[in-house]
Amino acid sequence: MPKRTDAQPHVADSHDLIRVHGARENNLKDVSVDLPKRRLTVFTGVSGSGKSSLVFDTVAAESQRLINETYSAFVQGFMPTLARPDVDVLEGLTTAIIVDQQRMGADPRSTVGTATDANAMLRILFSRLGTPHIGSPKAFSFNVPSISGAGAVTVERAGKTVKEQRSFSITGGMCPRCEGRGTVSDIDLTQLYDDGKSISEGAFTIPGWKTDSWWTVGVYANSGFLDPDKPIREYTEQEMRDLLHREPTKVKVNGVNLTYEGLIPKLQKSMLSKDKDALQPHIRAFVERAVTFTACPDCEGTRLSAAARSSRIAGISIADACAMQISDLAAWVGDLDEPSVAPLLDTLRQTLDSFVEIGLGYLSLDRPAGTLSGGEAQRVKMIRHLGSSLTDTTYVFDEPTTGLHPHDIDRMNRLLLRLRDKGNTVLVVEHKPQTIAIADHVVDLGPGAGAAGGTVCYEGDVAGLRTSGTVTGRHLADRTALRATVRKPTGTLAIRGANTHNLRDVDVDVPLGVLTVVTGVAGSGKSSLIHGSLCRRPEASGEGVVSVDQGAIKGSRRSNPATYTGLLEPVRKAFAKANGVKPALFSANSEGACPTCNGAGVVYTDLAMMAGVATTCEDCDGKRYQPAVLEYHLGGRDIAEVLAMPVTEAEEFFGSGEAKLPAAHRVLERLADVGLGYLSLGQPLTTLSGGERQRLKLATHMADKGGVYVLDEPTTGLHLADVEQLLGLLDRLVESGKSVIVIEHHPAVMAHADWIIDLGPGAGHDGGRVVFEGTPAELVAARSTLTGEALARYLG
Repeated sequence: MPKRTDAQPHVADSHDLIRVHGARENNLKDVSVDLPKRRLTVFTGVSGSGKSSLVFDTVAAESQRLINETYSAFVQGFMPTLARPDVDVLEGLTTAIIVDQQRMGADPRSTVGTATDANAMLRILFSRLGTPHIGSPKAFSFNVPSISGAGAVTVERAGKTVKEQRSFSITGGMCPRCEGRGTVSDIDLTQLYDDGKSISEGAFTIPGWKTDSWWTVGVYANSGFLDPDKPIREYTEQEMRDLLHREPTKVKVNGVNLTYEGLIPKLQKSMLSKDKDALQPHIRAFVERAVTFTACPDCEGTRLSAAARSSRIAGISIADACAMQISDLAAWVGDLDEPSVAPLLDTLRQTLDSFVEIGLGYLSLDRPAGTLSGGEAQRVKMIRHLGSSLTDTTYVFDEPTTGLHPHDIDRMNRLLLRLRDKGNTVLVVEHKPQTIAIADHVVDLGPGAGAAGGTVCYEGDVAGLRTSGTVTGRHLADRTALRATVRKPTGTLAIRGANTHNLRDVDVDVPLGVLTVVTGVAGSGKSSLIHGSLCRRPEASGEGVVSVDQGAIKGSRRSNPATYTGLLEPVRKAFAKANGVKPALFSANSEGACPTCNGAGVVYTDLAMMAGVATTCEDCDGKRYQPAVLEYHLGGRDIAEVLAMPVTEAEEFFGSGEAKLPAAHRVLERLADVGLGYLSLGQPLTTLSGGERQRLKLATHMADKGGVYVLDEPTTGLHLADVEQLLGLLDRLVESGKSVIVIEHHPAVMAHADWIIDLGPGAGHDGGRVVFEGTPAELVAARSTLTGEALARYLG
């Protein structure tokens, strides 16, 4: 056996790279990179250049797929199946932990506490130390109802059958009135139906309830409980009870067994039990019009039963604890000294301290998870990893600084470096220069977006990136000068006594006709002021407020920019008119769809616990339409060729000539304005990056009629070069007579503003006040706030 010496390193120490060769996911063009392990690597490039395709869809996806394959076939049957990425070589992979910006579950019963297990630990703590003692941890859970029962059971014992009387009871913490939701709803019946009409005449005004819909209206008309030809206002008391409140009852309609249910319980299940923000826009508008949500009077919005609220530790109930700002709760838990639950207290303290450390100490555990921004959701997911003892793990982050004030980014950078210094590989997709600066290794993708991207433009250290001449390198040291002259407001929207969430009776005048930026550290009250106070005011609706928030856009792999923006509708009609056929032929989801792949363009083969296989449909060659449909042309192009066009080409195509179509041209102009000129009209929404989705939503809302535009962090996912284009768009909106209000942290946007409203000075109960109002120049000159200091540093 050869003797090992210090001059002969162990062969196991040679695996210090993650090798990616020939990656072709989405728009990647045979990308090959060597990523150093136990280092911090930042991936940069313009939005849509292929960063997520390389990091998430290739490296992280293959790592997760290989881990899943280590489980038995039985277990794999219950796990999501992942296809192998399109790559030639992937070597040196380690276990990947993905911390992305996907919004947390929008279930009404999901809170910050339930999502991080902090609630579970608090429930155990109160079940052990709370006085009076009311039961197990279930007694403090708002997801567990109290139930009891009794009856006779038959037991086989020693060859004999014995009948015994048994009873059981479970003490849960759910408020019986609101069923753990914290709110109760009051329904305006006039929004559900027109009582002057009969069911047959179309009395129902609920979205989607058409007169010829047999599974909704048909059930009510043919149930036998109601007279379909009698106006609803003439119903008897029994008929009104049946219409509104009847319990589920089996009925036969046209020979089909269906379930009849009163209007109110049916709507409770189909619409009101879901998170309002997750509903489709027209359904959400109906719910907001027809339903009033108020805090449950029995539990005062705490979701908990009276018994759960009666048990206390040092004078604090579990409802009080969950409502506390987490930084205050951490201090309270830190003062508890009880040896019998010492391990539990230590773990709970670590979890709460992690909230504070990561900059989320301003949240409370009872905050609904669906109300968190993308950046907050990502940081909440990070909490479980901060105290982890795992090493040699790959952590993958998607813009972890999203939603962070420049003052807070340094704290995030320290956390990323701490994960690296424990011996982990940290991969970060990021645009912020502050985070790029701390990288050990940089991979810059581009040079453009979409088909113009997908190649490695630079790989090396940060110093080399600055002199590389790439788009990122050229813009890394960008500094935007303050406006030479600021525009004068044409009026103001007055906000008086705003007290939503942590706001402290804020009085502020928001100027109209200019670009106003609302800024402040994360949790200072920006969204509460604008979305919670300004957008919901009656006079704001009179001004025509168009709000573009950070909510994720909805869409399946069948959805694309043409369907999402409404562009396909006028295009289909134009094709139909030019060829004398039905518009439905030109929809891949309707009559024109290829029958083999049902308009998907690919055929999916399910392989049970193994990854499914998607192959291009041989009949339509991936074009999604029947061959007969492709015989019809408009301007010399068939519908598949039109959907394959990038936005810029389609804008020219529909702008003049035989295919001139003003309705489509206006949509395409808006897409080009927000920097999406490279996108193909038929590209599936599931393949778009976060920045592309944000801008697609902005382009769609630009069609809304309104005088005031409210944009919530529009620079999310934007490269430094793309920010310039966004500023140009904001200027054009203002110059066209619009008022633009932007909630933003980006220094370039602040420097470009006509007016700044700065909230703070801190987060949570340390914020909620206006600490500055004025021009950017006055903010920099005063340097009286964290924002002023950050902007002054940015301007040099």
